Amino acid sequence: MDNSLLNLTRDECAHRSKVIDLDTYRIELDLHAIDDPKTTTFASSSTVEFTPSEDKTWLDLVADSVTSVTVNGKDHPDDAKAYNGARVPITGLEVGKHNTVTVVAQCKYSRTGEGLHRFTDTADGKTYAYTHFEPTDARRMYACFEQPDLKARITFVITAPKASGVFSNQDAVSDKPGDNDTHTVTFNPTPPLSTYLTSIAVGPYYVVRDEFKEGDLKIPLAAICRESMKQYLDPKEVFRVTKAGLTFFNDAFGYTYPWGKYDSIFLPEYNIGAMEHPGLVTFSENAYIFRGTPTTMQRENLANVILHEMTHMWFGDLSTPRWWNDTWLKER
Repeated sequence: MDNSLLNLTRDECAHRSKVIDLDTYRIELDLHAIDDPKTTTFASSSTVEFTPSEDKTWLDLVADSVTSVTVNGKDHPDDAKAYNGARVPITGLEVGKHNTVTVVAQCKYSRTGEGLHRFTDTADGKTYAYTHFEPTDARRMYACFEQPDLKARITFVITAPKASGVFSNQDAVSDKPGDNDTHTVTFNPTPPLSTYLTSIAVGPYYVVRDEFKEGDLKIPLAAICRESMKQYLDPKEVFRVTKAGLTFFNDAFGYTYPWGKYDSIFLPEYNIGAMEHPGLVTFSENAYIFRGTPTTMQRENLANVILHEMTHMWFGDLSTPRWWNDTWLKER
């Protein structure tokens, strides 16, 4: 594929924002074979509900193949065939009405930290997966309008091995056993959210739970890492800083933390230091899990990054720049 096809220009996305009134996504992922190294792809189904003011648009997707495109219950094989490796054309939309579009695709597991990254722990052979999407890599896991100003309520439904935990931005609303030692976890829909801020993690992660309490406010907390790193994780320190930050920012902003739970997950082979996914904040285990007694500087660095990502819950996640040229507004 010509890599230039991956480019999304500000002008075309600004136009798309004007003609699309986005409502919801329902993302269904079949990760039942995640432990099999011979399996390089997974099934992804993205159902998008929106009201357009034009009869055609496109969804962004970087996938191995597109299986089908359905528009308002009708199969659109020509749209599926026209997929160019980066965009799925969507035609025949009903202008001014509520439309439902479903794109089913085979997406690739990543080994570069972009999209859905898969990692097998050499210490115990266990397999883990997690996502990183900023700025435009949600499209490597599901078809979407990949631009920060088109927010939607997003529901994840994930099938995984029975032994794997499944995490996302919101709490799970159901966890149902399936065939062949699998289970399917359905999560509560997010508040309106940009695609780059969606996040999932799948695998036999080690989890420690706690709770932030302040008056009538209760926020579930979790500290998460891979099983072979649990002896080095310091959940008490993670929770101590997290609770102090929530107390401070809730008061300073006069706007209570709006994202439900607050999980902190420490990940292997993570490309950056940390990322502000609401409800599932991700951290580099290499940078922030200490294998010995941490120095004062290391503890300060951990506290700094926890609080930095926490400020993004308001600046960046709740209030989001329309385009990437204004990223400085949330990173100052």
